Amino acid sequence: MSPGKYRVRVLPYSLASEGEWSRSIDFSIEDISTGNSSLMIVLIVAAIFIIIVLVGLVLLWRNRQIQNSNKAQTYVSVNPEYSSVGVYEPDEYEIAEDNVELLTEIGHGHFGKVFEGFAKQVVKGEKKTRVAVKTLHGNESVSKRMEFLKEASVMKAFNSHHVVRLLGVVSITKRPMVVMEFMSKGDLKTYLRSSRPDAEDHKEEPLTLQQKLQMCGEIADGMSYLSETKYVHRDLAARNCLVHDDLTVKIGDFGLTRDVYETDYYRIDSRGILPVRWMAPESLKDGVFDSRSDVWSYGVVLWEIATLAEQPYQGQQHDQVTRFVIDGGYMEKPKDCPKKLYDMMLMCWHYSPSMRPTFTEIVASLAQDLNDHFKQVSFFYESKQPLEVSNEEDSFVPDGSSETVRFIPKQVAAEVHGDECSRHSEEESSAYCRLNGLHQTDQTTADYEDKDASLHLPLPTRNYSTIC
Repeated sequence: MSPGKYRVRVLPYSLASEGEWSRSIDFSIEDISTGNSSLMIVLIVAAIFIIIVLVGLVLLWRNRQIQNSNKAQTYVSVNPEYSSVGVYEPDEYEIAEDNVELLTEIGHGHFGKVFEGFAKQVVKGEKKTRVAVKTLHGNESVSKRMEFLKEASVMKAFNSHHVVRLLGVVSITKRPMVVMEFMSKGDLKTYLRSSRPDAEDHKEEPLTLQQKLQMCGEIADGMSYLSETKYVHRDLAARNCLVHDDLTVKIGDFGLTRDVYETDYYRIDSRGILPVRWMAPESLKDGVFDSRSDVWSYGVVLWEIATLAEQPYQGQQHDQVTRFVIDGGYMEKPKDCPKKLYDMMLMCWHYSPSMRPTFTEIVASLAQDLNDHFKQVSFFYESKQPLEVSNEEDSFVPDGSSETVRFIPKQVAAEVHGDECSRHSEEESSAYCRLNGLHQTDQTTADYEDKDASLHLPLPTRNYSTIC
């Protein structure tokens, strides 16, 4: 009905006749069309406002998520195999870019290049010092630069003659540089191969047994220092040792050589690239890395020195090597390898980590074969004064003890049976067993005469699989 005023009355009607009209009732109908339109407009405006607010909140949330993601990519892209660092901050090691002069390129990889060069005012008393300079290519992301500079942060804490010294860092530049002491002979792996008699680019004189043992002692001394400072290397190999002009070998390259020697590494699922041919069983199986696993790697370095840097576990793929080592296998004696050197390898390759010698014990066992200069500069003689090397070959006197201990006993071979602890005297046997974690079971007199100057260690019975 249309809006307006109305009067209504009712007339009854039947088949018989019509009735009387009822009393009139007046009423009106209001015009409500204008009110409805206003309400609809208000509702529509409110809905649009709510939608705009919701869209804005969603966009703001997504923008913050993207910003947080970018920050995470910038500062957390660090290789888990090495000590991590956050944002690099310049310190007393920072040197001006103009003070570094790059000369000849001596190496390169995916990370960048290594140059021989000169740096000013990095060594006290020297205006100009010959150095090795590691650089990036120059167009890397911030995260790559941070990862590159982490090596410098790791090495700042090291101060040992047999660990490569960090001299300075150039970080305030688009092309960061790490300045280190110059090792003219390069990495040990390349040096060993160039000293082979049949090497095509034969540049070095063949190494004598004395020189090889000297290298073994220097590497062990550097690792002894790192172990004492609670640093686990995780990647000890000949490629990660550098050779000075006087043939001194030092531990170096904490993380960059993996880009140069790509074939020495193998990717295992999400664990990244790993040097499986140098890894201990517990590292391959459980991901455990400590100084004892570094000792296993040191045994492989000894094998590299004995073979002039042949590839360990020749003829096997990376996954085959992994299974072989986990199952208790190890490499057999290299051709023309002295028994003394191979016995040391077997000590380092003991399947039980607790039965392997420490780096300090290794240096002590090699002390009689090392030159006088080693005694003047080594960490072993500097920090282990109570641990005096005895005149008796392959013996030493522990701190606070009058007992001369032969911590390296005589027989190491596949036919060794059980955990034996032989003795020269009751006192000597007791001290030996305490050092090596063995049980003293044999009360008879053992022969400790060392006619061939070999190193020895008793090994528990296990699967003595070997590989050529």
